[in-house]
Amino acid sequence: MTVADRTLILLRHSKAEHGGGTPDMERPLSPRGQRDAEAVGQWFADQDLVADLVVCSPSVRTRQTWETAAEAGAEAGDVWYDRRVYDASSDELLDVVREVPEDAAVVVLVGHAPGIPALVGDLAVSGGGSERAWARLDDGLPTSGIAVLSFTGSWAELGPEDAVLEDVLAPRG
Repeated sequence: MTVADRTLILLRHSKAEHGGGTPDMERPLSPRGQRDAEAVGQWFADQDLVADLVVCSPSVRTRQTWETAAEAGAEAGDVWYDRRVYDASSDELLDVVREVPEDAAVVVLVGHAPGIPALVGDLAVSGGGSERAWARLDDGLPTSGIAVLSFTGSWAELGPEDAVLEDVLAPRG
């Protein structure tokens, strides 16, 4: 059996305020979203997970999700804000992931629906991994939803059904 040497954590931003005339890119987290982002950070801390790299959409709600999670205990060696993650399709997100430095073993991608949930489905080996995670994914990936995928190989060569779905959860504050 091969042991996975890479972990990709896909994080959908926490609950944002409704538009109300605010441009979509500038929508902040709601009070519930802030509490949930804190719970995300606590989950990272409880798992002793330290990301080598976080790649985050530059929208206000995704930035606030990661920043709040970091204040609550999530750790990362580096954080990149990449405009391509905003409103990206699964294929576009995969292109971003393929550019991750090869020395990064744990990467967190913080983005939006429908791209983040679609990427989970595209990367995960059908029927492989955790049955509990697949069952949770059947309900969709809600705001603050986390999907943990593992794989062996190069970021540059990551493709459909190359990863194992290890866990799906949505920490709530």
